[in-house]
Amino acid sequence: MAVELTPAAVDRVRALIHERADGNHWLRLAVRGGGCSGLMYHMEWVPEPTAGDREFMFDDVSVCVDKKSYLFLNGVRLDFEDTLVKSGFVFQNPAAARSCSCGESFTV
Repeated sequence: MAVELTPAAVDRVRALIHERADGNHWLRLAVRGGGCSGLMYHMEWVPEPTAGDREFMFDDVSVCVDKKSYLFLNGVRLDFEDTLVKSGFVFQNPAAARSCSCGESFTV
């Protein structure tokens, strides 16, 4: 298994990279403690992966995940929705036993 980005997510990340001017073009996906379900998804821009990170390439989009977060994100699918009701990234995580209603936190 691995981390997957849908074509819509890749397109959105690519657009965000083009808007940036700071040179941090790696998208780091991570898990942090917190949220109403115990664990929260975290996304940030970094200049490059750190030692031990898992690296994933989606055409010209680079994604990295640290070792600890990969335990919770292995098999995750990141999508991007843009509807009248919601616009944002959506994590589809097969390891999540339950998620909060906003979709930003989960438990295993």
